[in-house]
Amino acid sequence: MNKKKIILRILFYIGLVIIVLPTVFVFYWMVLSSFKNQVQNLSYPPLFIFKPTLENYTAVFKQQNFGKYLFNSFVVATGSTFISLLVGIPAAYSISRFKMKRTIFVLTVARMIPFISYLIPWYILFTKLKLVDTYLGLTLSHIIINLPLVIILMSSFFDDVPVELEEAATVDGASAFRTFLEISVPIAANGIITSAILSFIFSWNQFLFSLILSGPKTKTVPIAVFNFMSYEMINWGGIMAAATLIALPVLILTLFIHRYIVKGLTMGALKE
Repeated sequence: MNKKKIILRILFYIGLVIIVLPTVFVFYWMVLSSFKNQVQNLSYPPLFIFKPTLENYTAVFKQQNFGKYLFNSFVVATGSTFISLLVGIPAAYSISRFKMKRTIFVLTVARMIPFISYLIPWYILFTKLKLVDTYLGLTLSHIIINLPLVIILMSSFFDDVPVELEEAATVDGASAFRTFLEISVPIAANGIITSAILSFIFSWNQFLFSLILSGPKTKTVPIAVFNFMSYEMINWGGIMAAATLIALPVLILTLFIHRYIVKGLTMGALKE
């Protein structure tokens, strides 16, 4: 290995550490603070050596009914992801095959609009339809986030599916629906997995819609963090414990299937 390659490799790892270190440190500090009491969290200079406590995690489950919040988040995230895929995959396929590039532009603009602009119309509509504090109402609101994402991602994957394979299947007597289901969908499987994971994560972490459109029956896990904040004080240990528990399922999910995300996003970016 020549000197130039050694220098480039060293610079690469230095850059990697600079990019990754802040994120890792924030996560480390969050977990560390979740095992501290209020006095230890407010001490200066910060404590790195202390006697850990599980009081914050106990408070999360006993005082904040965190198990119910987890169930609500799972129902809403799974429902919105499933519906977004069910509608978005055929829509993306049609956009890809009929070259509807303007539709992708419109969806991209819609995805970039701040979510708070949807909130007031949704709240007025859901109030009249009596969908506030219901799983259906929250699920529909999260579809606003997930559906454009699924369509935009999947349209690029279907662009990479060779049309010749579909034409060959048609010649052999396969219907358009069967060709789509048995040829195009399996080839774009990595894209479907990627879209499903990203949709689930965005829905799981959604705070604003859950804060306004949910109620005692349907509050989701991000609300658990908000509940530890009051006018008198901020319970930093409780916030960090709740945040750790919220991040844990997504982190485990990402660790197990991150290769599909990387492979899927890479394949979707390839163009001839």
